Amino acid sequence: PSCRRYVAGGRCKSTARLEGKVVIVTGANTGIGKETARDLAQRGKVIIACRDIAKAEAAASEIRAETGNQQVIVKKLDLADTKSIREFAEKFLAEEKELHILINNAGVMLCPYSKTADGFEMHLGVNHLGHFLLTFLLLERLKQCAPARIVNVSSLAHHGGRIRFHDLHGEKCYNRGLAYCHSKLANVLFTRELARRLQGKFRGRGALSTNALHPGSVYSELVRHSFVMTWLWKIFSYFLKTPCEGAQTSIYCAVAEELDSVTGQYFSDCQPAYVSRRGRDDETAKKLWSVSCELLGIQWD
Repeated sequence: PSCRRYVAGGRCKSTARLEGKVVIVTGANTGIGKETARDLAQRGKVIIACRDIAKAEAAASEIRAETGNQQVIVKKLDLADTKSIREFAEKFLAEEKELHILINNAGVMLCPYSKTADGFEMHLGVNHLGHFLLTFLLLERLKQCAPARIVNVSSLAHHGGRIRFHDLHGEKCYNRGLAYCHSKLANVLFTRELARRLQGKFRGRGALSTNALHPGSVYSELVRHSFVMTWLWKIFSYFLKTPCEGAQTSIYCAVAEELDSVTGQYFSDCQPAYVSRRGRDDETAKKLWSVSCELLGIQWD
């Protein structure tokens, strides 16, 4: 029915092949990430980077069986621990000579207040800082393999976010719904500032681009920390995207030929979408960048 078609939203129509190319998808053992990996495994080599190795292996063997592609590889990555992120990057760079697409997909949502191994508030730590560090550690390899792409899975929820520099880790005031919104706004600002920094350096065909996206409201495990949301999600599942439908914009940003020279943009349903005023604030984007570097103890110029 037409209602279901409307809910499903845009589809990625690109048939681009990725022979000889390497893709990393974080959090690809379930939901949108798994469906993104499944599609890209029909095109090229995919590395599933996850915290839960058993779940990731199960997803990988299912994808291998379905696509006939044996080049679906699992590597351990816990975005709530910078030590794990550094170990992942070190191993990846030692074992793989190429990297063409990095999809920063993993995320947490509506967590009760908790902190990462490094003392960051969980939403900010996993959704923003973890991927910020991962991108930093893999950037040289992406540059060497350009044209390459960095895809950041954000959310429409960024409209409700603000970067509260005076209380980044929610110690003074914490609301788990807002904490998620803040972290998704951070994804948009990171994409914007990264694109700005890369632009002068990469002209023409060898571009390294980065874009952010909203996958849509998807029926997935992401709401598992909230009893109410889990319940609502079940009731309204007909009006939610399936994980496969939710993965379309991630896939689109990763492979669509028409995005070859597009960077720093935000997409939804495989087309450009409106970014909140806070998401377009270059001063906040620059400040967030330097604060993120400080928190992670890195220099990224």
